[in-house]
Amino acid sequence: MSTSAFTTAIAQAHDLLRWHSPLRTELWAARLTASLEQDQVAAFLRELAEDSGAEARLTLVALAAVNPSPSPGGAAPSAEADESGVYARAAEGLVDTLSPWVSRMGRVTCEGAWYGNADPYGEQTLAVLSFRYENGKEPHILVVGIDQPNGGLAVDAVVEEPKFLDDLGLDAADPGVVGGRILDAIELGDRIMGAAVAVTLTEVRPLAIARARTVPGVVRGAGDDTASRFDDLPDLPGAREAFEKLVEFIGDRPLWWSPSRVSQFLTSWLPREAILSDEAVAAMPEVVRSWSRFAGDQPAVLRQIDEDAPRLPALMADDSLAGLAKRIAQSRRP
Repeated sequence: MSTSAFTTAIAQAHDLLRWHSPLRTELWAARLTASLEQDQVAAFLRELAEDSGAEARLTLVALAAVNPSPSPGGAAPSAEADESGVYARAAEGLVDTLSPWVSRMGRVTCEGAWYGNADPYGEQTLAVLSFRYENGKEPHILVVGIDQPNGGLAVDAVVEEPKFLDDLGLDAADPGVVGGRILDAIELGDRIMGAAVAVTLTEVRPLAIARARTVPGVVRGAGDDTASRFDDLPDLPGAREAFEKLVEFIGDRPLWWSPSRVSQFLTSWLPREAILSDEAVAAMPEVVRSWSRFAGDQPAVLRQIDEDAPRLPALMADDSLAGLAKRIAQSRRP
């Protein structure tokens, strides 16, 4: 007797056979993947294989298209690789039994990439890749929201028409780097139990991974060179030393620069972690102001600097605020 999931999938596949749309079908297959519990997959695929109708065959091929087996040497977790292999094996040899448009699923070319802030303070960044099928039709973009305060994990994803990009105000970027950031962000989210993510990410996730893997020269673990483009350092004694500590603090998430992060840097991180000369402590407020103008010039950020900066010399002189690593380093100094 057919399961509810099987019956629903067959009915939906029947409609998709009339649409002749690779993109619509891949998005459906991604949502279908997300709806299946891991212990349901084998039985569901077996039921599709036993049916052998055009709808069942389309479902198997579409599932394989959005769950491709990782290439040798890929960075996919072993459990994900095994599951993707199950879909690929179930669909083996079925593409040629269906209409020609079905073979275009998954066969896309990346035409560009963009990256930048989703909000004024960069607490979420957007990574965007644009694609087109090999016949030039159904252009689309993949947009992935990446949370910065929680380490850079993916929290949302959508697939939209290219015109959606016009309102995002993002800078063009290297497709390989953006593809790698998408894969890194999704993988990080998978490792964090109970991470709060949008429903749309769950539904788009299989397609997002498949699309990012098609980008040539994907770079995993790429750093962010934003700080290296900063060239407005104040002409003050100790400014270079101060900026080096700022770069150490912002790390690989330089686009995230909010009032709360500024306050954390000036009132908590510096007193706890940094050993600075008197010149660097004196120059730090102006260095942070210059960086803040470069990193969005948000009035609330500048107001936060004005509020916290006067306390910095006293905080840096208070040894009780020093962390263990700073105390050990201080004890070893002549």
